[in-house]
Amino acid sequence: MDDLRTALNPTPICSVCIANYNGGAMLRDCINSVLAQDCANAFEIIVHDDASSDNSVALLQTTYPHVRLLQSETNVGFCVANNRMVAQARGEFILLLNNDAALFPDGLRTLIDAAHSRGASSILTLPQYDWRSGELVDRGCLLDPFYNPVPNLNPTRTEVAMVIGACLFLQRSLWDELGGFPVWMESIAEDLYLCCIARLRGYSVIALRDSGYRHRRGATFSGKRNDASKLVTTYRRRCLSERNKTATLFVCTPSSLMWPLLALHLFALLFEGITISLWRRDSRIFSGIYVAAATSVIENFSALRAARKEIQYARHTKVKAYFAQFTCLPRKAALLARFGIPRIMS
Repeated sequence: MDDLRTALNPTPICSVCIANYNGGAMLRDCINSVLAQDCANAFEIIVHDDASSDNSVALLQTTYPHVRLLQSETNVGFCVANNRMVAQARGEFILLLNNDAALFPDGLRTLIDAAHSRGASSILTLPQYDWRSGELVDRGCLLDPFYNPVPNLNPTRTEVAMVIGACLFLQRSLWDELGGFPVWMESIAEDLYLCCIARLRGYSVIALRDSGYRHRRGATFSGKRNDASKLVTTYRRRCLSERNKTATLFVCTPSSLMWPLLALHLFALLFEGITISLWRRDSRIFSGIYVAAATSVIENFSALRAARKEIQYARHTKVKAYFAQFTCLPRKAALLARFGIPRIMS
């Protein structure tokens, strides 16, 4: 009953925003983990249902009537869903929480206390643990030269390049300043983009040492996951991932260093596409994913150049400081050595 009163408080300090699409089987764990928080601060829970065809809406209406439900008549994607929730949020702080994730009991308190103790605006996250094994997945991520996330497992390193959108916490005012998630990305890499812009403007991206959250990695959006020591993903996820990472590299990389990095990235991208297509004997992989990602820069050059000009003009971070959270080791090479050629499903 105390949890219910907290969630219903008219002046919440934090708005927990959960984007949902056909996640009825996971929503109980997610929402219950929020309601079970050992947190004296008032909070609210907002769920955006993205035109689910399962029992999600019925579950929310009958079991969680105190949750603020935003229903979309059409499937609009992760970026729009989160933008809509934040627009309706009343909290000073925003926690974006995946419907396939569950907070540790002290998660919310840890985030709020850290934000208050830091004073300055920043993006925060908690350590991520695998749902099934309980193993540590990351403490935020570094980036390789081509903007692929590299899990940070070092407990002494708290400042990182990005945090995963499954558990992303920040001030509402900072979200508004950064402009939220870019609608054109649809889904995938929007967290990367937001964190890179924040760092360019001089804000820190921090992975806290304490508490954590469990995550069913790959349970939403047919995600990237490891099945029997193999990397499994989907055409659509891979297409959006490669396109959006390429756009982020173009827009966010400071100085003229962007151009040689972009050239190397596109060469590596096309080589990777040819290799996987030949290995899997599927030409759609090359044309539908890798060629599409490479040509997206040309097709959207004017819009990307305008975005780059605006973001770089507002940059407060020096080039060396921006790249301090990067690592030289290409992430895909490490994944290839560990899991082999990925399997891409329809």
